[in-house]
Amino acid sequence: MPIEMQRRKEQDRSVAGRFEMHRRLPDPALDGIVTDICGYRETAPGHFRNVEYASLTVPLVISFAEPFAIGLGKAPGDNDRFASFAAGLFAGPVMIESFGAACCVQINFTPLGARRFFRLPMSELTDSMVALDDVLGAEGLALRERLGNAPDWASRFDLAEAFVTVRLEHAAETPLEITWAYDRIIASGGRASISSIAEKLGWSRKHLAGSFSNAIGIGPKTLSRIVRFNRALGLSRQLTADWAGIAADCGYADQAHLVREFRDLAGETPTALVGR
Repeated sequence: MPIEMQRRKEQDRSVAGRFEMHRRLPDPALDGIVTDICGYRETAPGHFRNVEYASLTVPLVISFAEPFAIGLGKAPGDNDRFASFAAGLFAGPVMIESFGAACCVQINFTPLGARRFFRLPMSELTDSMVALDDVLGAEGLALRERLGNAPDWASRFDLAEAFVTVRLEHAAETPLEITWAYDRIIASGGRASISSIAEKLGWSRKHLAGSFSNAIGIGPKTLSRIVRFNRALGLSRQLTADWAGIAADCGYADQAHLVREFRDLAGETPTALVGR
């Protein structure tokens, strides 16, 4: 969801007194690494539900209160409670529930930025939530304590941004071939031929898929699907819903193909989703 649209929805809901949300765009030095940093605190009791559609955001959530209940592609169960964690990419809807006492800082990374920050093959986070101490060790636990003791959101955001900046100083660069392939898929709106990308790299499709999945967490074909879906979703919210035209513009075989992809990646038909 575009940040401006998301902000409007946040403002609408916050008016109802359910929660407060603060958002900071990162320092320009973190362009391409971090998309934004959020602070979230619920201010009213209740049982709240939210669905996030397949995206290219890798969040690091650092919680100071009650955990969230999170289900990947399904409603969360009693054992699906997560407090502080990192979440890898997931090609489907993510269902989130909270109960009126959640409070956290969330740092949203790009896939390439997450690869550098976490210093892990992102395939280790794919389709899962991994606890803070398992991805950042004692450093992560110390950061959580400092954030929890900070007097306000601005101070927390300063601490979070400084933590990311210092950690990146010692991070290995992502292989240039992977960065090039990723940028090519993004720039094409998910329409670039994977065979053509592999050929220009002098790699086989199998080698590209394996190396790419290891670094990003999903293969280039799945990345292309998510990019196309988000572009189609964005177009549907800007124009009259000409689904056949949007399908053609985004590179789907036909409107039926677009509908199937929306069901897989958002859990809903295009019409139902845009009607919200």
